[in-house]
Amino acid sequence: MNSEDFPTDIDQPVVRDYSSAVAATTEAKKQTRRHVLKALAGLGIGSAVFQRALAAQAEKSSDVTADMIQQAEWIAGLELSEADRKTTAGAVNRELDNFRQLRAVALENSDVPAVLFHPAPWLAPNRDNERGAVRPSEQAAPKRPQSDDELAFLPVTELAALIRTRQISSVELTKLYLKRLQQYDPALLCVVTLTEELALKQAERADREIAAGRYRGPLHGIPWGAKDLISVRGYKTTWGAPHYQDQSFDVTATVADRLENAGAVLVAKLSLGALAMGDRWFGGMTRNPWDTKQGSSGSSAGSASATAAGLVGFSLGSETLGSIVSPCRRCGTTGLRPTFGRVSRNGCMSLSWSMDKIGPITRSVEDCALVFGALHGFDGLDPTAVDRPFHWPSQSNVRTLKVGYFETDKPVAERPELQVLTQIGVKLIPAKLPDKYPVWALTTILDTEAAAVFDEITRKGITEGLNSWPKTFRLGQFVPAVEYLRANRIRRLLMDEMKALMADIDLYVEGNDSGVTNLTGHPTVVLPNGFRKRDDVETPTSITFTGRLYGESELLAVAHAYQQATGHHLKHPPMETLKPIGDNENS
Repeated sequence: MNSEDFPTDIDQPVVRDYSSAVAATTEAKKQTRRHVLKALAGLGIGSAVFQRALAAQAEKSSDVTADMIQQAEWIAGLELSEADRKTTAGAVNRELDNFRQLRAVALENSDVPAVLFHPAPWLAPNRDNERGAVRPSEQAAPKRPQSDDELAFLPVTELAALIRTRQISSVELTKLYLKRLQQYDPALLCVVTLTEELALKQAERADREIAAGRYRGPLHGIPWGAKDLISVRGYKTTWGAPHYQDQSFDVTATVADRLENAGAVLVAKLSLGALAMGDRWFGGMTRNPWDTKQGSSGSSAGSASATAAGLVGFSLGSETLGSIVSPCRRCGTTGLRPTFGRVSRNGCMSLSWSMDKIGPITRSVEDCALVFGALHGFDGLDPTAVDRPFHWPSQSNVRTLKVGYFETDKPVAERPELQVLTQIGVKLIPAKLPDKYPVWALTTILDTEAAAVFDEITRKGITEGLNSWPKTFRLGQFVPAVEYLRANRIRRLLMDEMKALMADIDLYVEGNDSGVTNLTGHPTVVLPNGFRKRDDVETPTSITFTGRLYGESELLAVAHAYQQATGHHLKHPPMETLKPIGDNENS
């Protein structure tokens, strides 16, 4: 599988390898009665799958019987004696009553479990709560471009300088982006809700503050777009799904609140594939501005599409298993998936409590750094969010950094990306990703957590417009608690393997590592790396860099140097070719 065939829960189905679960079942069948009884005693009633099978049969009866136990044994991989079946039936009846009591408690999507994932349990806490210092790199202030089209595609660094030097006002820039969102959305289907009233209010305030000398920093007055799983008080937050298209929350997500405090201007809620899968939502399929016959990939579909098309200054996306990296690859944007826990998810839709991450999608690496600088850190609302220092520009000299690469049948001299890295002065070191454990089998963790998050709609039989989630949600109902915890134990072993790999390098380039790093929580940045032509249509290619846990400063420093050396991010889609999508294409 090459780097462009990126395996994600978001963009395409992933083949699950449950061989470890099968092996565990086979072993269970071989146990003696004594061992079986011991296991049952420890669990109370056996596995969660066992319980589900019994519960399904018990719906037509007031009690679970020994015969029902016997019929359900194959699912749990157990063979019980008649006496064991009777004993277990009594325990199951008691446990089903517990289930009924627990299901009577109403739960919101924002109610997180008491078990939290920590990507680096071996690191000491940051007792000083240091956040670090972030500012744009030194450069001369640009002159305002002659055309609005050129202006719309400028990176945040240049837009910020134009606003700071008052060559353009935030209101002017905001009106420009609102106009472009309205003009090009019929061709891209990337907008769920324009936040025009809020945007103009925020832009007017930014201009007043800047005129009064109260400049908040490089995001002050910059229009941005939010993936529509990020809640903003006063506006709908639809999660891209028909069932939720009218919902709103009386809360503004921490990330949106922090950007407002930095002076940024929210102009739109942008599309995502339904419940963070793919690029299909209740409004249609979001398109790649380079080739509107293509979807923009997912699930941060609208964020990548709008940023690539110059409809916003920057945007926010989220990733569980590829949702930032995949659409950035497709649309030719630059995106940062931060270390798990560096950015609060408070006020954002939960999909997988131990894997969800929020990050910026921009037109340059430095833009990612500036936005991330405003987002990261503890907020007291997301229990996984932590303070760790982030400095920009990085305090590390790029020439002192060690970059891992994966050997192929091509020598280093014939690999353009390695030649660029050599030219910018990093030290290249051969590396090897962990391959000891069945990584894709561990995505049962995501399936199970997602099934728990959306348990209510599964029980209500809601399936319309949810892409292939209903199948996954149903599957999650049949994963034993024992197997979910076994997967998390193996996940910790994988984390230790990655710790060993990163002990010798600061970051690495490329690698088919989506499954690994989304499970271990390592940060990745993706950026444009050239173009390819198919049927006279030019589309972007990309490159990824993955860093140490909490190593975003060094990771972005190398990616920024690479980007400055190549310049692929400076090219933008041919907007004159964008045409509104006909009804026959919007299906």
